Amino acid sequence: MKIALAQINPTIGALAANAEKIAAVAQQAAAAGAELVIFPEMAIGGYPPRDLVEKTDFVAASRSWLEWASRQAPSTAILCGCATPAAAETGKSVHNSALVLKNGELLFQQSKMLLPTYDVFDESRNFAPAERQRVWEWGGLRLAITICEDAWNDKHFWPQRHMRRLYAQDPVADQLRQGADLLINISASPYSHGKMGVREEMLGAIAREYQVPVLLVNQVGGNDQLVFDGSSLVLGPMGELRARLHAFAEDWMVLDSSDWQGLVRARPAQEIEAAYHALVLGTRDYVRKCGFSRVLLGLSGGVDSAVTAAIAVAALGAKSVLGVAMPGPYSSQGSLADARQLAVNLGIALEEVPIGPGFAALNGMLAPWFAGLAPDVAADLTQQNLQSRLRGMVLMAGSNRLGALLLSTGNKSELAVGYCTLYGDMAGGLSVISDVLKTEVYALARHINREREIIPRATLEKAPSAELKQDQTDEQDLPPYEILDQVIRDYIEEYRTAEHIAARRNLALPLVRGLIQRMDRAEHKRQQAAPGLKISKKAFGMGRRFPIAQQYETLASANARELEPAAAPAGGRN
Repeated sequence: MKIALAQINPTIGALAANAEKIAAVAQQAAAAGAELVIFPEMAIGGYPPRDLVEKTDFVAASRSWLEWASRQAPSTAILCGCATPAAAETGKSVHNSALVLKNGELLFQQSKMLLPTYDVFDESRNFAPAERQRVWEWGGLRLAITICEDAWNDKHFWPQRHMRRLYAQDPVADQLRQGADLLINISASPYSHGKMGVREEMLGAIAREYQVPVLLVNQVGGNDQLVFDGSSLVLGPMGELRARLHAFAEDWMVLDSSDWQGLVRARPAQEIEAAYHALVLGTRDYVRKCGFSRVLLGLSGGVDSAVTAAIAVAALGAKSVLGVAMPGPYSSQGSLADARQLAVNLGIALEEVPIGPGFAALNGMLAPWFAGLAPDVAADLTQQNLQSRLRGMVLMAGSNRLGALLLSTGNKSELAVGYCTLYGDMAGGLSVISDVLKTEVYALARHINREREIIPRATLEKAPSAELKQDQTDEQDLPPYEILDQVIRDYIEEYRTAEHIAARRNLALPLVRGLIQRMDRAEHKRQQAAPGLKISKKAFGMGRRFPIAQQYETLASANARELEPAAAPAGGRN
C-alpha cells in the first residue's frame, strides 16, 4: 500500500482554508498513487485550538469541512486530526480525535487517550480522554493510530533518561499487543532546543522494542507563541531512519509499505540554525495569521534590535519591515550610524524620530510635581524610563498610523531579571527574541552574518547598553551575560536552588540569590509582556505559570539567610 505523509501549516480556526489545503495535498498525493494520506493532529482546526472547542459550532463545522476535503480526493482515504463530540454523560464534551474518511464517509475514529497538562499544554481543560484503543485494518495492514502524547509514555525510554513517566496507561503498548503491523502517530509537537532529536530517539526506541515501522506526521508552522517544526519521519522496525520531511516547511511524500524507503530531506545540523528557522517561521506566521502585512521596530544600533530586524526581513521581506531610530540625549553617534548601516544592509526603510524635544517637554510638565524632591536612585530611574516610554509611544503611534505590527526586541536575559521598561521597550504585538538568551542573541547574529556582513561589526563588538544615561553599560547593573545566562537556565528551565546553582557554576551564593530575587520580582513585568516565540525548554509565557504576589523561598535559602544575607538586588528599569 502507498501511504503519503503530509505535514501542513494550518491556521487555527480557519476551517475553510485548512480544508482547502488538505484537499489540495490529498489530490496531489492521490495522483502519485497514495491510497492513504496522513495529516497532523487537529489539522482541520489548527493546534492548539484551546477554548475554541468549547463552541459546539466549531466542533460541528470542523467535521463538516473535513468531510468536504475528503470528497475532493475521492480515490484516497485521509487520516486527519479533528475535534469530535464526546458521548460520555460526564466530563468534557469534546475529544481530540483522528478520523479516517474516504469520499466524505467515516471509516475509522480513534481519540487521544493521554491528555498533556504541563508546560504549554492544557488539554485536560478542553478534552475528554479516549476510553480504549483499537487497531484499524486497511489495505492488508493492521494500523495502530495514536495522537501525539499517546506515544510519549514509553516505559523503558524515559526511565533510561532519568525522567518520570507521566501516565499509568501506555496506548502504544496496548495497540501493538493487538497485533498491529505499523504504528502511526499524528502530532502537533512544538519545537524547542533539542526536541527534534529527542522525538526521533523516542520513536526509534518504540520501533526497536516492538519491531514495527513507525510513521510520524507532525504539524508545521507558528500558532501564537508555539512554533511547530514538522520534521515528519518514517522509522524502520529497528529504529533506523527511512524517510524524513523538511523541517520548518510544508512538505509531503508518498511511500510504499513494502519497504518504507523515502527521501531523507535536509534539516538544520546545528541548534542555532534550527532556532533561527523557528524564529523566522514563527514571526512570519504570527504576523500574517493575525492579519498584518507590515511590521515596524525600533533600531537602537544594538544587537537585539539588529537580530530582530534581520529575522523580520527573512520572514516577511525587506519592503514589509520599517526601522525607526529614536536618538535621545544619551544616544551615541556610533549607535545611530550602526542603525543606519543595518537598514542599508537589510534593504529596509529607516525613519529617524529624535525624542529629545519630547523628553524636555515631559520634564517640564513633571517639574512642578517633583519640585523639592532630592535627587536619588528613583529620580535616576524615572529619567531613564521616561526615555524608554517615549520611544514606546513613538513606535505605537507608528503602528497605529501605518497599520503595522510593532515588534518588541527584548531578549530573555533582560526579561528574566526585569531589565526592561513597562510600556516602553516592552511595548509591541510580538516579542520575537524574548526566549533567546543574550549569549544566544550573539550566536544568532553570527549565524545571520555567516555569508556576508548584515549586522555591523561595530554592533557586535561594543558593550551592550540601553544608553539611557551617560556612559551606561548593561554590566553596570548586571553580571556578565555569560554568567547571568547560566543562572537563568538553571533557575528558570531546571528549577535549581540557589545553593545548587552556586556550587555547580562556581559562583558566589549571595550573587546567585540576588539574581534569583530579581527574577522572582520581575514576574509582574513578564505577565504584561507581548507574546513571545517559544524555542527553549521553558519560556516565559503560556508554558510558565507563577503568581505575581508571592514570597516563597526554599528552606535552604531561608536558613542560609540567617547566617549570610543575600546581596540586595541591583536597581533596574521598571
